[in-house]
Amino acid sequence: MKKKPEELRSHRWFGVQDLRAFGHRSRMLQMGYRHEEFVGKPIVGIVNTWSGINPCHFHFQARVEDVKRGIIQAGGFPVELPALSLSEPMVKPTTMLYRNLLAMETEELLRSHPIDGAVLMGGCDKTTPALLMGAISMDIPAIFLPAGPMLRGNWKGKVLGSGSDVWKYWAEKTAGNISDAQWKEMEAGIARSFGHCMTMGTASTLTALAESLGFTLPGASSIPAPDASHPRMASATGEMAVEMIWSDRKPSDILSRGSFDNALMTQMGLGGSTNAIIHLIALARRAGVPLDLADIDEASREMPVTVNLQPSGSKLMEDFYYAGGLPGFLSTIRDKLKLDAATVNGRTLGENIADAEVYDDDVIRPLNRPVYAAGATAVLFGNLAPEGCVMKPSAADPRLLRHEGPALVFRDYNEMAAQINRDDLDVTADTVLVLQNAGPVGGPGMPEWGMLPLPKKLLEQGVRDMLRISDARMSGTSYGACILHVSPESHIGGPLAAVRTGDIISVDVENRQIEVKLTDAEIAARLAEWQPPDRDYPRGYNHMFARHVGQAHEGCDFDFLDGRKGVPEPEIH
Repeated sequence: MKKKPEELRSHRWFGVQDLRAFGHRSRMLQMGYRHEEFVGKPIVGIVNTWSGINPCHFHFQARVEDVKRGIIQAGGFPVELPALSLSEPMVKPTTMLYRNLLAMETEELLRSHPIDGAVLMGGCDKTTPALLMGAISMDIPAIFLPAGPMLRGNWKGKVLGSGSDVWKYWAEKTAGNISDAQWKEMEAGIARSFGHCMTMGTASTLTALAESLGFTLPGASSIPAPDASHPRMASATGEMAVEMIWSDRKPSDILSRGSFDNALMTQMGLGGSTNAIIHLIALARRAGVPLDLADIDEASREMPVTVNLQPSGSKLMEDFYYAGGLPGFLSTIRDKLKLDAATVNGRTLGENIADAEVYDDDVIRPLNRPVYAAGATAVLFGNLAPEGCVMKPSAADPRLLRHEGPALVFRDYNEMAAQINRDDLDVTADTVLVLQNAGPVGGPGMPEWGMLPLPKKLLEQGVRDMLRISDARMSGTSYGACILHVSPESHIGGPLAAVRTGDIISVDVENRQIEVKLTDAEIAARLAEWQPPDRDYPRGYNHMFARHVGQAHEGCDFDFLDGRKGVPEPEIH
C-alpha cells in the first residue's frame, strides 16, 4: 500500500503548520528551493562518500548528479549528505579502524535529518559494509549504489590486476628480476581509471554481496565505473529509492536468513575476500540474523569457486561483466540459492535472475567445471585459535594446505619489517611465519598485514609461498597460504600471544585444524607470564575503539551497536 504524503517521515519537519515547521521551510527557501519542490514529496538522503583523495570514489562528484536526476524524475527531492570517505590506499593504519565510525555516521545522518529514504554511495572496501550497517540499524528505505571496478591495467601488453599483480611483481622485483625502471612503468599502468580494484578483492566482493543480499538493482555491482551503463544505473537507483519510500520497503523487510545464505553462496562461488567474513557477521548481527563461523564453513564445503577471477583465477571484473556479471553467475547456482529472498526493487532474487544469461563459460563456469572444487574460505579451529581463524585455500600453494613446521615469531609489524629481509634470518621454506599484535585492538583496527612478505633470501631461492599466521587481515587482492583473523587476538592474551620462535605449528585445512604443539598447561603457563604490549590510546576515537570493538569472530562491531537496539526518533523542537 502506498504511503500518503502526511505519513512521510519528513512531514514532521515540513508538512505541519507550527512555528518549528515554519523555521524548517523558511531555511529551505533560504537556499533557493520552492515549496513545491520539497513539501509533501519523498526526501531522499544521498550519502556520498566522495573525497579528493579516494580514487575508488573519484567519479562520485559526477555520479551524484545522476542519482539526483533519477530522484527528481520519480517525483522525489534529493539531499546530498557528505560522509566520511574511507580511501583504502591512503588511510592509515587501516580503513577497518574507521568502518564503525562511518557506520555510526550513516545511522546518525539519516536519523537526525528530514530523510524518508536513502541512496548509499560506496564501493571502496570498508565503505560498503559501513553504509549497510548504518542503514540496517536506522531501518528506513535504503538502496546501495556500487562504485564499480576500474578498467583493467596494462603494462607492456600484459593485462594487470590491481593488488594481485602488485604482490606478484613485487616479489619478482625483490628477487632481482624486475628493474626500478620497469617497476615505475608498471606503476603508471596498473590503475587506469577511477573505480575500485578490478580483481575479486574486498571491494568487488562486498559490492557483489550487497547485491546478493538484495540491496542493489540487479546487475549493479558488476558494471565498470567508467562504463556508460554506470550513470544510467545511478539514475535508476535514485528513481528506485523514491518508489521504495512510497512502498515503505526497509532493510528489515528485505533481510532474512535466506538473504545471508545467498550472500555466503556468492562469497564462496566468487572466491571472495576473506575480509567479507567479518563484515557479513557484523551485518547479520545488526539485522538480528544468527550467523557464525560454523555457518560460513558449512557454505564453504557446499559451494566451489566457479568464477575465474584474480586472485583465485586469471580474469578481471571487466571480463566478469561482459560474461554476464553477478546475475549471470547467480543463474548458474540458482539451485543453491534461496530464490524467494526479497530485494530492493520489490521482486525476489529468483525473479531478478530469471532471464540472466552467461556469455563466457570460461569466466563464469558451471558447477561441474569449477575453478577450485573446495570453497573459497576455510574456517579453522584449534588450540591456537579457539574462536576460529580463516584462510583462502584457493589462493594458496596446495602443498601448504597440510603442513607442519617451526614458527618464526614477530612480536609486531615493525619487528617483522625490520627483520624479514636480513641475510642471516633463520628461515626455510618450511618455516611458519607468525605475526602477533595485529588484531582489532592490537593493530589497532586489524590492518591488512596478514600477507606477510616472504623473506628476501627465500625469494632469491625461488620460493613464492609459505605458511603465514596472524591475527591481522589481508587485502582481498592478496594470495598465498595466509591464515588470518586468529581469535581471540594476541594483544588481549589469546593463545597466539604464547607462541615462540621454534614452536611447532601444524595446519590441516581439509580437517579444519590448527594447533601449536604445546599442552594446554604450557600455553596457560606462558600466558601467565605474558605482559601485553606497552600501548595505549589515551584519547579520541582510538580510545573508544580499543575499549568497545569486538573480536574477529564477532564481526569487529562495537558492543554498544550490536543488534537491533532501538533508538528513539529525534524530537522536533
